[in-house]
Order: sequence, then structure tokens, then C-alpha cells
Amino acid sequence: MKSTKEAEEDTSIMSKKILLINDLAGYGKVALSAMLPVLSHMKYETFNLPTAIVSNTLDYGKFDILETTDYMKNTLSVWEQLGFQFDAVSTGFIVSKEQTKLVTDFCKKKSADGSVIFTDPIMGDDGKLYNGMTEETVDLMRELISAADYIVPNYTEASYLTNTKYQPEGMTEQEYHEVIDQLRAYGAKSVVITSAIIKGETSKAVVGYDHKKDAYFRIDFEEIPVRFPGTGDIFSAVFIAKIMDGECLEAATDKAMQVVKMMIVSHAEDVDKFKGIPLETCLEVLDQ
Repeated sequence: MKSTKEAEEDTSIMSKKILLINDLAGYGKVALSAMLPVLSHMKYETFNLPTAIVSNTLDYGKFDILETTDYMKNTLSVWEQLGFQFDAVSTGFIVSKEQTKLVTDFCKKKSADGSVIFTDPIMGDDGKLYNGMTEETVDLMRELISAADYIVPNYTEASYLTNTKYQPEGMTEQEYHEVIDQLRAYGAKSVVITSAIIKGETSKAVVGYDHKKDAYFRIDFEEIPVRFPGTGDIFSAVFIAKIMDGECLEAATDKAMQVVKMMIVSHAEDVDKFKGIPLETCLEVLDQ
């Protein structure tokens, strides 16, 4: 049976409403299909605005995507008329130029209303942009992160956003700080660069800047040689939950990293990794 304090904490969290703007996969635990169960388990009231309906994770090689721009415009109009408010808004995969402008305008309005804005500028990895992403996409994403309180680009995305040459051997910690400063100059407050390759070192790291503490930080990690789609979305969900629960940026980042690591390790032997981590079997990790 929960103590009075624990019950009060649960009630406090449940009073916080989080809107997730991302794509929705019918088969596979990625994007909304990964973030919703994580945040729900962590007792947040979650809502969603799909940017696209995807048949399955792209790893299978065959898929179908339905863009939802008109639905998004109509939905946001209805929500405005109904006066819906959110304590936090999280943005992920955005399909088009029109969607990017729509989401940017919405986030700026919500920020002015007091919502905390989280942005994962999903555009590329391993030094390259994803198919369909262009330099125009990068320009538009710079506008979106200007409204964000917290952004979590990977090394590739941070490089494109700041016009910094991607180096396969990585950069020094000081160079990452310079990239972070450029991202902050666009308007982003706190920055977390994931999958950072540190020049001359074997381990990877997450390098960040906490605007509340006015301090940089670095958390090293050993990469597990197993790939599951959706692990970035799980990271984002835990990260958002911990920030909204009052954790400092470094602690929230570290907790999200540990959760993802434990989930990957527990399912490293799964045969079909393309569908992502079967979250229903390991949500108890979030309670540790």
C-alpha cells in the first residue's frame, strides 16, 4: 500500500498533461507506439497528434505511410476552440515543410502559454540525412528548435543544424560545447547531444548543457552491438518524464540511458528486432 507522500506524488504527476507529436506505427514499438506506454506507465496523462500513420517500422524494407497534415490542421483548430492546454509538448518525426511550419507555430503559442517544449529534431544519422530530408528541412528545423526548452539531436543532426562538418572520428568535448553554444544561439535552452563520438576515445558519450544550472555535462557509455528501432523514442519518453518530475537535466539523461540499456540487454537475443523492444514485457524497469 502506498504512503500518503507517494500517493500525492502520483496525483501531482497525473495532473500534468503531455502532448506527443510524432508518427504512429501500426506494427512495431517506435515513435508514439513506444512513447505512449512508457509515459502512461510513469503516470503522465498523455495525448497524441500523429504526423503520419506508418504500416510498420521501416526496417522491414516494405512499408506504407499516410501523411496526416490536413488532419493535424483540423485537429489543432478544434483543440484551440475547445481550449485544450498541455503542460508539455514533445515533437518528433515531422513529414513535410507544411507540417514543420504548423508544428513550429503551435509550439511557439504553447510556449507562450507556459508549456515546456521538447524537440527531437529527427533528420538523420551516421553523417547523412534520412531519405526525403533536405537542406530546407534543416532550415525549418532550426526554426522549430528556437521554440524549444529541451532538444535532443544526435551527433549527425547537431552537425547539420550548426553547419558543422560531420567527422566519423568524432570531435573533442570542447568542440561539442561549441556546437551546443550554436544550438543555444538559435533559441534552444537546454541541449543534449546523443551518440556523440569523442575524438581519440573508444567509448561514446552524451554531451549536454543544462540552462538551469548554466553547466555542461558528459555521460560516457559503452555501445551495445544490438540495434532496435525505437530506442531513441524510449529515451525521449523517460527523459521527458524525469524533467517534468523535477529532475535536473543530467540526472534525467542518465536515467533515460540506463532504462534503454537495461531494455536492450534484456531483449538482445530476440529473433525479430525490426519490431523494436516489446515494451509490455519490461515496463517494470521504469520503476527501478
